[in-house]
Amino acid sequence: MATFLYKLGRTAFRRRRLVALLWVALLALAGVGAATAPAPTSGSFSIPGTEAQRAFDLLEERFPGAGADGATARIVFKAPDGQKMTDAAPKAVVEETVAALKSGSDQIVSVADPYESRAVSQDGSTAYVSVAYKVNGMELSDETREALKQAGQAAQGKGLTVELGGDALQTMPETGAGEIVGVVVAGIVLVLTFGSLVAAGLPLLTAIIGVGIGVSTITALANVLDLGTTTSTLAMMIGLAVGIDYALFIVSRYRAELADGRTKEEAAGRATGTAGSAVVFAGLTVVIALVGLAVVNIPMLTKMGFAAAGTVVIAVLIALTLIPALLGFAGDKVVGRKQRKGLVEKTDKPNGGTRWARFVIRRPLFVLLVGVLGLGAVAVPAASLEMGLPDDGVKPVSATERRAYDLLSEGFGPGFNGPLLVVVDGDKAAADRTVSTVKDLDGIAAVTPATPNKAGDTAMITVIPKDRPSSAATETLVHDIREATGDDVLVTGATAMNIDFSQKMNDALVPYLALVVGLAFVLLTVVFRSVLVPLKAALGFLLSVVAALGAVVAVFQWGWLGGLFGVEQTGPIMSMMPIFMVGVVFGLAMDYEVFLVTRMREAYVHGERPGEAIVTGFRHSARVVVAAAVIMIAVFSGFIGMTDQMIKMIGFGLAVAVLFDAFVVRMAIVPAVLALLGHRAWWLPKWLDRALPNVDVEGEGLADRDAAPAARPDLVKA
Repeated sequence: MATFLYKLGRTAFRRRRLVALLWVALLALAGVGAATAPAPTSGSFSIPGTEAQRAFDLLEERFPGAGADGATARIVFKAPDGQKMTDAAPKAVVEETVAALKSGSDQIVSVADPYESRAVSQDGSTAYVSVAYKVNGMELSDETREALKQAGQAAQGKGLTVELGGDALQTMPETGAGEIVGVVVAGIVLVLTFGSLVAAGLPLLTAIIGVGIGVSTITALANVLDLGTTTSTLAMMIGLAVGIDYALFIVSRYRAELADGRTKEEAAGRATGTAGSAVVFAGLTVVIALVGLAVVNIPMLTKMGFAAAGTVVIAVLIALTLIPALLGFAGDKVVGRKQRKGLVEKTDKPNGGTRWARFVIRRPLFVLLVGVLGLGAVAVPAASLEMGLPDDGVKPVSATERRAYDLLSEGFGPGFNGPLLVVVDGDKAAADRTVSTVKDLDGIAAVTPATPNKAGDTAMITVIPKDRPSSAATETLVHDIREATGDDVLVTGATAMNIDFSQKMNDALVPYLALVVGLAFVLLTVVFRSVLVPLKAALGFLLSVVAALGAVVAVFQWGWLGGLFGVEQTGPIMSMMPIFMVGVVFGLAMDYEVFLVTRMREAYVHGERPGEAIVTGFRHSARVVVAAAVIMIAVFSGFIGMTDQMIKMIGFGLAVAVLFDAFVVRMAIVPAVLALLGHRAWWLPKWLDRALPNVDVEGEGLADRDAAPAARPDLVKA
């Protein structure tokens, strides 16, 4: 591995113009594809194997043209104090709104008059108009969405309180300025780490190129592959973070090789052969974690994982080829001005990483206990985890969707925002029996008469729960309906889909964890030639991810420090959050494990004692690993500023997980455990040692190549 990458690095360095031209051409090609492709839609959402999905598919088949997969909207009206919506003046305003909507767009399937559909509250204070569309919310034209808003504004101007709700208002998540701040912070950290604007700019430049190629490719293929609008956001989030980190490690190693007196071409080859090997295996762990999301068997999540994994692969390839090429262009400018002028002497004095490693080695048990107990305390809220999918009820009160949600809850009851749709695969008699059975169940606010299809072989029944959509009582009601009715009765609707989705995610968590951790354990065993080091890496990851989930629960579910992170409304944690964090954070956590411990392994195999190897690893890698972690935290934290609740939660969760894993697990618990294990940390059964391939991550195959000349005093290690 190291020898091959060494040759690749030298080739890229020598043919730097060709390599740079190829990557620029790929970026331009992807950009043209994205610019000429149709605008991406929200992507289809399905949960194969669930009752809610079977019911939805049956509706598509038996009620064609009903717009079952289309967007919906509600215009909610509230009469002024002392008036009712049934009074002549408010009623006239509503009827004008209905007429305006019917003529406002050819994408509308139906507009329900509240006085005909009995959509007026019992006290007469509230009414709503339901609008159904032919296409989903992301495919609505700007004209259609504007017609909806104008209809609401016109009614608002006539004395009524009017709010809009429904997924017809769904748009692309707004990009917050925090993302730009994250990149700026990354740039500052790189400058402080390298002391050179050129060296700091290389990781940022290559990461942006990699993300540009990845996101543009996803955009170009979005309609062909039915990729959702959040797919590119995830790819950008992961690709930017790992792209900067991978380039950072190779540039840092290149500077170290220059300081040891290597020629520029030789330094580029050795940096690619050693740090590049670590990049390959770190990238593989991330790819395994993202591709492994396919085990959940939810197409949307699978596509998100594959798209993000593709962006990671691009980041690895860029680090192995474009970085050596750009180092050739940079020349001596890759180090700071003082170093180039010989104003800084090379020194082997202990740095911060050395001093910290020696502190841990002197008190390994104390550091281990403090780290484990500290993360354990943060993880406590995870025991109260409540999962669901976000609805309008978790949006800030400044949003019209949230105010419409509240008006409906006040006028019709909390369960009205999450109606259940019961589908009866049978004739009218079977539908009537189902209505009678469901009415007798606890937790029911209302049950509508059955609506048959034209053929008379299928019927729809709407059930309004007493409690809000995300409550445990509503989940119990869904299960009660399914148990009380036969196999020919199916329960669906947004609320039932959310419940089934959460259950599917829970069921898949353990198999997914076993698959990802198992494959990564094998991979790390090959890299480190050890059994205990990969085991320690996996256990440390589990501790950090549970602690991160605890922090997510504390902020987004309990509301602790919610105002600091822009959380205006608490609610259940997004159903995919635990399994998503397991996948992404595991891959990122293994990055730090590989980069930090490979340096220790390299020192150990060259004859240093276990304690000395830990110190050596920290002396060479701690500063760069800390910089990489700060950069990743900054990038992920930038997404906290987005308005979309899901993206905000993901950004916060990943940022906190990296904080815990990098600074507590990898920088404290890992050296403490290795110090306690001593030589046993690197133990591997002889039969397994013979069976495993030798991938030479430490670069032993390069040891006899070109004996290094005397170190150049004008170029020092970062």
